[in-house]
Amino acid sequence: MPPQQRNADIVDPGMQRVVSTGELSSASLGSLGSEAGTPRNAGEYRVRKSRLIGMIDWAHVMLTHGPHLLILGLAVLLGQIVHQVVHDLFGDNNVEWLSFETVAVVAQAIKALFVRLYLAIAESDGFDIFSPAVKTTALILVVATWAIRRENPIYCLSFATFKAPQEWKVDHEEIIEMMRRKKCFTDESIGFMEKILERSGTGPATAWPPGIVQSLHREDGKADASIEASRKEAETVIFDIVEQALKKADVKPKEIDYLIINCSLFSPTPSLCAMVVSRFGLRDDVATFNLSGMGCSASLISIDLAKKLLGKGRGKALVVSTEIITPNLYQGNDRGFLIQNTLFRCGGAAIVLSNNWLDGRRAWYKLLHTVRVQGSSQASYECVYEGEDAQGNRGVRLSKDIVKVAGKTMEKNLTTLGPQILPLSEQAKVVWSILMRFTLKSLVKILQKHGAKEMAEKIPIARPYVPDFKRCIDHFCIHAGGRAVIDGIEKNMQLEDYHTEPSRDTLYNYGNTSSSSIWYELEYIQEHQQTNPLKKGHRIMQVAFGSGFKCTSGV
Repeated sequence: MPPQQRNADIVDPGMQRVVSTGELSSASLGSLGSEAGTPRNAGEYRVRKSRLIGMIDWAHVMLTHGPHLLILGLAVLLGQIVHQVVHDLFGDNNVEWLSFETVAVVAQAIKALFVRLYLAIAESDGFDIFSPAVKTTALILVVATWAIRRENPIYCLSFATFKAPQEWKVDHEEIIEMMRRKKCFTDESIGFMEKILERSGTGPATAWPPGIVQSLHREDGKADASIEASRKEAETVIFDIVEQALKKADVKPKEIDYLIINCSLFSPTPSLCAMVVSRFGLRDDVATFNLSGMGCSASLISIDLAKKLLGKGRGKALVVSTEIITPNLYQGNDRGFLIQNTLFRCGGAAIVLSNNWLDGRRAWYKLLHTVRVQGSSQASYECVYEGEDAQGNRGVRLSKDIVKVAGKTMEKNLTTLGPQILPLSEQAKVVWSILMRFTLKSLVKILQKHGAKEMAEKIPIARPYVPDFKRCIDHFCIHAGGRAVIDGIEKNMQLEDYHTEPSRDTLYNYGNTSSSSIWYELEYIQEHQQTNPLKKGHRIMQVAFGSGFKCTSGV
């Protein structure tokens, strides 16, 4: 299973693959592109081997194989005990080892040895009955067991994404026609949505729910936004991805200990979790959590919650991330609300997680870090806000401050994540940059205080150093919230075309599927990307933004 590289001639029918980064840039209408001489693929991005070795988390490498090394160590320990018993019984004499009498004598002696061990411990006589080799091996195994249990790894056994049937897919012209048939939008609003669609970076075959698409095929042009149509969309998406994820992970529904579903704008009664429990027959004592209102960042929030729950004991968690479009189409003419009608599409992802040591060998990925940052200002709270326009039409309003708020929140997130993953050389550059800025600013203030303003103006203030996350991250899954989001992060983090290719491809083929978009991007990296193929040991960063305003990241 992953990591893997697929044959270039094989194309998944569920993904209309854009062949090159150049085409992706063209499709997204505004990719910054690379300047002449910059790397076009991962093979051209060179890093010295010494730095690569320094970036390897050797503790992670050793602890991944820890359970199996522990079993091997136990076998060695048992062999040493048998060797000690045999040597004490027979010395250097020739013995018929495979005879029943010899095996019985050795087994009886081993039993007597453990009885003596129990008595020695009970009477506080120590472990003098064992040889130094046995005691050394036992001590190593005790320390190894403590280290493995202390780490408590979280493994991703599988994930699956929803591929909409052909009848759900529509092009830009059909989307605009669906809006016209609503008979609630002015010509100015229709024109505005057309412009947004042209610049959105979405492709000509993205998925809308059948309750809305049916307006194209009915003479009266009516759409079905009822609770039943919404529930039908949820069942179609969620049942499909859960079944796929469990099958890929070779996990039975009864093995799931925690079920977490995040869906921001559709929260029916009974809950979506109850719907899954009933459909797949999960255990009666399964712990379920239904998260709503957290926007596009909710998937990594769910992963972080599963990580904390699994930290309390051995088990498996099923995380489902989706957004239901059917009841959430805005039907007014306020431009702040109209953007949601042009970006969001149907989609979903299901992820199976485990903290069992023995699952490490068959896991697809290992979760290393999760970071969640939430803004507390009024601007952060209101930049993605569900409400009503002046006419009482319900929708989600996107503020003009969203780009600035997202930038500040992401900066705080990466500042928290950086020390956990950046190599020491990059961290040293950040510290040096901070010290230089502080020193130069202090010098300027001193000169101005003593009247040397001209000299103070000549002192350059060092720009903040932006650490190179490409030194520790091989692949980036940037939330496909829109072309401007991807362009901004690509510029600020100084990424190459092949780093943002998964995000642009996902936006083009699926649109903004909300919290599940980062899993479509990981799927693209895993199965399709040729400019930067996934290899064993690569690190992947997922970054998403959501209402509140939140920025979440995972490695």
